[in-house]
Amino acid sequence: MINNFSPIREINQRDNYFFKKMISNLPDLVFQLSYSSSGILTFTFFNKAVINYFELTKEQVRNFNITTVFREKIHPDDFDAMLISLQKLNQNQSNWSFEFRAILPSKGLRWFKAVANVEHSDFDTILMTGRMSDITVEKQLEVDLKVSEQRFQFAMEASIKGVWDLNLKTNKVFYSSQSMKMLELEENDVVDFHQKWDDRIHPDDINDYQKEFELHINNQTPYYENVKRMLTKSGKYKWILSRGKVIERDLNGNPLRIIGTHTDITQQKEEEKALKKTLEIINEQNSRLLNFAHIVSHNLNSHTSNFKMLLDLVEEENDQNSIAEIFQYLRTSSNALHQTIEHLKELVDINNNMSLKKEKLNLDSYLNKVLAILGEEINSNKVKIYKKIPKDYSIPFNPSYLESILLNFTTNAIKYSHPDRIPEIYYDLEKENDKFVLKIKDNGLGIDLDRHGEKLFGMYKTFHNNPDARGIGLFITKNQIESMGGKVEVESKKNIGTTFKIFFNNEI
Repeated sequence: MINNFSPIREINQRDNYFFKKMISNLPDLVFQLSYSSSGILTFTFFNKAVINYFELTKEQVRNFNITTVFREKIHPDDFDAMLISLQKLNQNQSNWSFEFRAILPSKGLRWFKAVANVEHSDFDTILMTGRMSDITVEKQLEVDLKVSEQRFQFAMEASIKGVWDLNLKTNKVFYSSQSMKMLELEENDVVDFHQKWDDRIHPDDINDYQKEFELHINNQTPYYENVKRMLTKSGKYKWILSRGKVIERDLNGNPLRIIGTHTDITQQKEEEKALKKTLEIINEQNSRLLNFAHIVSHNLNSHTSNFKMLLDLVEEENDQNSIAEIFQYLRTSSNALHQTIEHLKELVDINNNMSLKKEKLNLDSYLNKVLAILGEEINSNKVKIYKKIPKDYSIPFNPSYLESILLNFTTNAIKYSHPDRIPEIYYDLEKENDKFVLKIKDNGLGIDLDRHGEKLFGMYKTFHNNPDARGIGLFITKNQIESMGGKVEVESKKNIGTTFKIFFNNEI
């Protein structure tokens, strides 16, 4: 009779029960899993610490299924990566370690590191026994260190740049001392929230800034870059170039943190503005030169053709009386040519004096001077004058040009007054788009701008049958105004009146 009782077997069973119970009550997260060659992952054991830490219910423990419970706890990207790491285990490997993220009901997102001993069975199955550790704190320290390193890298890359670091969850922000200095801010000027900085952005630049910032944090652009004007503590605006990049996002791809730099590019912008202005002047001068060439060509050709025709007539004519008459025409043509050359010389002088010296001139005083010069003409034509010019307003202008401009516009208003009403001239100084504008308005004959608008300031262009009209005054006046950095516009209606608007350039 064979006795089935074995003291050794009974001791082994007691030992296994004892060790199993001891492991189950250990505070460490102990687990055992198997992974088959067919890709089946099975948890064969986990202790109470795993149940408690991963917040598993009794129902989940009784019906534990790796695909429905554990897989839901682990971040999808990390679970797939874990399966790949198990597939790569070979017969020579006796240890396995892996880091993963788990999303727990009350603890939220946590980082874990699993370390296990690897046993290879004869049935192409891997048995792994090990423990897990919560490494969330260490991971956060790594992130903080990475942020610090990136912030330091930003600072090292450009010592003249400012550095900013924005927490998009709390909207709290860090600005380096260099960023603060750009806006003339000091340490006691607390700028700890993003909105406090944004409130200093120029109203005309805020929309572009917000659009470019949103494009990056929504992952539509690889980095953020924007140029805007920002208000300094002293009340002036500076041009600031901002660059940044999101360095941390949550599981859903939402941005958590963005780091960037500030660069003061005010001087660069001013140089660009000066260069643009220079190019505009060059283009304008080229345009004037081309226009002048057309005028010279047209006017001189007209005179030379007339001279040739008259001289041909002299050669063909035998009658002395007829020849004398032709010479009278030649004299008239010669005088006209002389006048044309004088006009052209005057235009050359204007265009050669683009850097003509400017002085601070009192506009009201110069207007009174012009009205005094034209006093007899104003009285004889019963012209009514209305002025709204501040007595203390001065403009940087050339004295002779200012007098010439006021004389020309005033004499034109008198010359082209309406025969059926008393002439009225209004002088008003207003401000449009940060530019001072002198408006000279009359109630005269007016001009049909639909027909003559493009030719209004042309040379030798007249629009009324006035015998004294030469068609040179407005052309020269326009050139004088533009040579001083200003511009002139006109509003007019036939038989109602005309308004000339002179835009002054206040730069010396």
